[in-house]
Amino acid sequence: MKNTRMMQLLLALVALVAAAAVADGFIVTGEVYCDPCRAGFKTNVSTALGGAAVKLECRPFLNGPESLKADATTNAFGWYRLEVDQDLQEDICEVMLVKSPDPACSEVDKFRDRARIPLTKNDGIKQNGVRYGNPIAFLRKEPLKECGAILQQYDLKDAPETP
Repeated sequence: MKNTRMMQLLLALVALVAAAAVADGFIVTGEVYCDPCRAGFKTNVSTALGGAAVKLECRPFLNGPESLKADATTNAFGWYRLEVDQDLQEDICEVMLVKSPDPACSEVDKFRDRARIPLTKNDGIKQNGVRYGNPIAFLRKEPLKECGAILQQYDLKDAPETP
């Protein structure tokens, strides 16, 4: 666990250093994982998905054709990295799941399959051109047997019921 966290911090540092090379643009990075309990959030049994395919798509706020599209594959630790060489202040940009390397964990849950990324320097974000997407996940088709016990450890009593 400590080695994984240290490696994630190292990757984040590498992304920050690499951002200097994209002076007018952005480095878009984030994590893809397998949600083996279909919980909708990372648990202690969630695993990184190395080799997962993601895509970045940008489109104007008021409809219209895509203004940018890029593809990436996650590294062994489940992190993707995309370079964008332009400011897209007038666009909505999202990183979306495309394909899982694990057939047992390949289901895409609509509306939880993407992370919105602001790609403009005119938004008050001071991250030297690095933009982090929220973690996105593929769902395991059949939850692990121990998921019931695992989810009981989380205090979900006040969580709204899902249909």
